[in-house]
Amino acid sequence: MTDLRKAFLKLHLSVLLAGFTGLFGKLITLNEVDIVWYRMLFTSLILLVFTGLPRIGWRKLLQLAGCGTLLGLHWMLFYGSIKASNISIGVICYSLVGFFTAFLEPAIFRRRLSWLEILFSLITVAGLLCVFSFDARYRYGIAIGVASSFVAALYGTVNKKVSRDISSRATLLYSMSGGLIFVSLIIPAYLAVFPARTDVMVVPQGSNLWWMLCHALFCTVGMYLLQIQAFRSLSAFTVNLTYNLEPCYTILIAFIAFGEAREVNFSFYAGILLILTSVLLQTQRATRTLPAPPGNSQSLPK
Repeated sequence: MTDLRKAFLKLHLSVLLAGFTGLFGKLITLNEVDIVWYRMLFTSLILLVFTGLPRIGWRKLLQLAGCGTLLGLHWMLFYGSIKASNISIGVICYSLVGFFTAFLEPAIFRRRLSWLEILFSLITVAGLLCVFSFDARYRYGIAIGVASSFVAALYGTVNKKVSRDISSRATLLYSMSGGLIFVSLIIPAYLAVFPARTDVMVVPQGSNLWWMLCHALFCTVGMYLLQIQAFRSLSAFTVNLTYNLEPCYTILIAFIAFGEAREVNFSFYAGILLILTSVLLQTQRATRTLPAPPGNSQSLPK
């Protein structure tokens, strides 16, 4: 199996794990601020046990902490969108990540806009609009979800740039631990803009504690290690566009886990087909145009 195929395999495994993220957001009854804070804390502790403290420069450490802060802000907005609406709305809004990345990646990496990337991302958005129609009652949740997708696109693009030549475990450790510090500082500002509907800084107990630990281990450590490794061989747009499959996985899992009484009609299947088409087209394009990674790329510690 070539390095590029391995990268795509890791990418799709990470997307499958990401499909459970929205479900955990529903299962965990804590405020979104608590979910994010404990998710970053538990993830940092798990990585610290298995990774230790790899040595990196202070400048790189601050850059990774900045990436972690963007990730934490994205999570708070993402869970806030779900709490303000439902799982489906939250994950559907995430489809805009590919669209935002089509503009952010050229700006950050100083390359020309790709009209094909913009087209592929719009095909995905159209597909997700076919899956579910937005109810006017969920406008607030949709607005938060759109903001969340922009921050997620910014995180993915910046993370690809600053995590070069650093092991995936070290990248995730310092992003989570550094991000935890800065997220703690911005929580008051977040709550001023999005007032809490439930108690904040509650210690997770019972099922909340169990779900938080599972969330941190599988949907954070496992998912982001695979994602970071995929970034080494694939463009930020390819990764983020492929993550548009996440809503499909989440919705299908929700059908099974929660028995959501949603009618699966022709529009649903048409939307899924459009999403798959955009992802397959970009996968084919990336396979043809991306060069194989350098031979020494596999020497990075994992």
